[in-house]
Amino acid sequence: MTVDLAPFRSHFPSLSQTHAGKPLVFFDNPGGTQVPQQVIGQMTDYLRRSVANTHGAFLTSQRTDAVIDECHAGLAALLGGEPDEIVLGANMTSLTFALSRSLAREWQAGDEIILTMLDHDANVTPWLLAAEERGVTVHFVDFNPDDCTLLMSDFERYLSPRTKLVAVGWASNAFGTINDVQTIVQQAHAVGALCFVDAVQSVPHLPCDVKALDADFVACSAYKFFGPHVGVLWAKREHLERLFAYKVRPAPETLPSRWETGTQNFEGQAGINGALEYLGGLGVGYMERYDAQLGDIFGQRAVLLAAMYAIAEAEHSLGQYLIQGLQTLKGVQLYGIVQPERGYMRVPTVAFRLAGFTPQAIAQTLGNEGICVWDGHYYALRAVERLKLLDQGGMVRVGLAHYNTRAEIDRMLTVLEAL
Repeated sequence: MTVDLAPFRSHFPSLSQTHAGKPLVFFDNPGGTQVPQQVIGQMTDYLRRSVANTHGAFLTSQRTDAVIDECHAGLAALLGGEPDEIVLGANMTSLTFALSRSLAREWQAGDEIILTMLDHDANVTPWLLAAEERGVTVHFVDFNPDDCTLLMSDFERYLSPRTKLVAVGWASNAFGTINDVQTIVQQAHAVGALCFVDAVQSVPHLPCDVKALDADFVACSAYKFFGPHVGVLWAKREHLERLFAYKVRPAPETLPSRWETGTQNFEGQAGINGALEYLGGLGVGYMERYDAQLGDIFGQRAVLLAAMYAIAEAEHSLGQYLIQGLQTLKGVQLYGIVQPERGYMRVPTVAFRLAGFTPQAIAQTLGNEGICVWDGHYYALRAVERLKLLDQGGMVRVGLAHYNTRAEIDRMLTVLEAL
């Protein structure tokens, strides 16, 4: 029997909101999820009791230090890394720009990097600008427009001993496609290249093990997995120690501080602790169900993995229900993988167009009914250009989270059918 996570909706205060007398439905999750009460509570508690800068010889500063340590340890447990390999910043985009600047110091004219047409622009433009400054050649891996999956043959064709970096998304923020990042990492390393993985759209939906993946850098965003607006970068310790870090002189050389520039968002880190507390409360009830997958993993890592296995299972069922429902409507064109037997190759983010209506008009109609969806290109600029949809308003994007329900999907389908 499929996991039912509907009882956990009660942890999210925002889900009780109404619009025009109807409950609000949040299908805008790829742009940012709602937060559970644990996040609100921990952020509020920090702001009430612990506001101070770090490493002081007084109580509130020591409380701040404890929040920071808990946050790094918790994120390491979620991602499968070590606490001092976790770098926090304003957002994934800012962290990627900072890293691109450091990596580019080691590039020379004639070097090459590989990007993809499927990625969010935050995993494109930082590398493009760095390559332009250093005279480095950029190759773009294309994707199959029929199912929005990367052309691995394209990737293999571009790989060479001149390749210095491969940057790829784990899951597409536009179409939900899960890329074969394991193979991409292995092949990048085979030619001596580093690999940067944008995991912003995978971490909220799938169990993550950065050590097993063996990428050099993995970035994600806490506000996509029920936390506040904080960016997260995991990197192999050898790179964090070796690469040049742009920082002020008094900043420590120890990890991860040498990469966490300026005063950090401490209340945001408290909020992350709240998000991990919520996920832990969800996961503890599913430890036995996923005992085989957990194996000899214990502690916080095991509880968070159990939560993510449960979320992945519940969302797979919801995602397939959404796709099948959209397929019954006349005039709907879906983008991405739609075959049920290939459902494991996608997260529950679905893009579509409806004949006779612009995506903006559809989003507005749904919004008027209290159903939140995105329209446009959602920063997957090259992907939408590749499909020749940019000047047509892009697509409508519906992104599910585990707190969504089939009843909410049915409600949206009813509005679309009326159109």
